[in-house]
Amino acid sequence: MITLIGVGHVFKIRSNIEKLISDRMPNVVCVELDKFRYQALISKQKNEEAPIIYKMLSRFQKNMANKYGADVGEEMLGAISIGKHIGAKIAFIDVDASFIFNRFWKSMSFSEKIKFIIGAFGGIFVQKKQVERELERFGENSDEYMEMFGKEFPTIKEELIDKRDVYMAKAIRKISLENDSIVAVIGDGHISGVSKAISDLEPEIIRLKEVRNMTLPTSTSKQSKNSTRQVTFSYVYSDNKKIASPKK
Repeated sequence: MITLIGVGHVFKIRSNIEKLISDRMPNVVCVELDKFRYQALISKQKNEEAPIIYKMLSRFQKNMANKYGADVGEEMLGAISIGKHIGAKIAFIDVDASFIFNRFWKSMSFSEKIKFIIGAFGGIFVQKKQVERELERFGENSDEYMEMFGKEFPTIKEELIDKRDVYMAKAIRKISLENDSIVAVIGDGHISGVSKAISDLEPEIIRLKEVRNMTLPTSTSKQSKNSTRQVTFSYVYSDNKKIASPKK
């Protein structure tokens, strides 16, 4: 069984994510990270060589996380921590961040860059109630919301959303060939694209709204919650390469 959990990187939802994963006792916990972002999260060190646009978005996320009393990415660290605790393999299924941002910045038109910079700068000062309002709009019809976003920022949607949806969906599909129980923790904006790409695998879908409201679905796991397995890691970087294969 595959479970997709939608998250937001600025919300205080770590304990909810840990509960969802421990209830399901998966063989593999997939996270929307690459190895470099994971190292940055656990070391809390700034990457001075990161693209300027990456730094702007990081600043926005940190500012918003402070408003929610959270640390950026703590839900991902929680997923990894509980995964280790229950003996699941950990898979980093996202594209290298620096590659993503360099590629999409070069692909953007001048007018789109200007709109993005203005929006990113303004986002630093956005209020919590504005974020909640946008989340409500997104929750009402996420596909329509993303379509509107794509019209405003076509390159950003293609590079940061659509291509990563495909990449992560392929990674999850490949992992599913050798594992019958998977939980993937990914940004809620990726849920629609990833779930459609693996719809034939009939994934269980839990949206960010459900996670935040604690409307948690009943576990469908048939395994004992007290069972454990040896902790191993599986880093997935591309469609045809796996590094540090699982050991049992």
